[in-house]
Amino acid sequence: MSSLRIASVQFENASGDKAANLATIRRLAKQAAGSGCDVVAFHECSITGYTFASKLSRAELLAIAEPVPSGPSIQELTSICRDIGIVILAGLFEKDDQGDIFNTYVCVSADGLQARFRKLHPFISAHLSPGNELVVFDLLGWRAGILICYDNNVVENVRATALQGAEILFAPHVTMCTPSTRPGAGFVDPVLWDARETDPTSLRAEFDGLKGRSWLMKWLPARAYDNGIYVVFSNPIGMDADQLKNGCSMVLDPFGDVLAECRRLDEDMAIAVCSRDKLQMAGGFRYRNARRPEVYGSIISEGHQPNLKVAWMKESV
Repeated sequence: MSSLRIASVQFENASGDKAANLATIRRLAKQAAGSGCDVVAFHECSITGYTFASKLSRAELLAIAEPVPSGPSIQELTSICRDIGIVILAGLFEKDDQGDIFNTYVCVSADGLQARFRKLHPFISAHLSPGNELVVFDLLGWRAGILICYDNNVVENVRATALQGAEILFAPHVTMCTPSTRPGAGFVDPVLWDARETDPTSLRAEFDGLKGRSWLMKWLPARAYDNGIYVVFSNPIGMDADQLKNGCSMVLDPFGDVLAECRRLDEDMAIAVCSRDKLQMAGGFRYRNARRPEVYGSIISEGHQPNLKVAWMKESV
């Protein structure tokens, strides 16, 4: 396809209720298809829920996790794609034959699983294993990559995915509205969510300030701009277990400009058209071509012991 019409969705998932979340995914995928979309993207762990996993035992997390692609959720996504005529990207907890558990994001079409990516930097549960490879795949004539939430904060991951040929980066998240060492960060009081219909102003101020969107826009556009790629950012809105999330699902172009963004204090979808002409017009395309890896390649490839520290969690990973 010379262009792709993509929907990035936000919704309030039900923790641990895969049937309910898949029903929501079916309904919103149908809405996206009705709007002429070729592809619809949902947030990290949109099938299973996310934050509740921090309190699960290994046995409990294994019970929620599924094999990919043979598990029932991938089969249901395939059925939705066949029924509706759209490509779906969504997330879940995956288990393999060795009993390892992963935070996984999949691309599914009417023909079944098209791509699977395992989060490189998982932290919500000590029972999760990290993925160990980047993924770039064919998507309706385009080349697409996936990085999940924290993976996008490590800039090398994004650059490497782009260098492998990704023209579109899907960036599913469950993020924002948590404490951090940066100024202005913190949780948002769930009371404001409950009062959103009568007092949207107070909630919007929290969601759009440094706890939320203002922080996001410090760095997310740079991932698109620096690499000359489209970025499809998907994030839940509403309660994810005991944490309130602010949505802001959006699509950015290779210039780092927001093409479409969810702004409702409710479930919503941002729909944008990705066109090929911007890929080589953007500065990021020229910057990639100007690289001199002989100067810094050995520095980037030096051995390093990762220390993943999340400010609002008690332990490093």
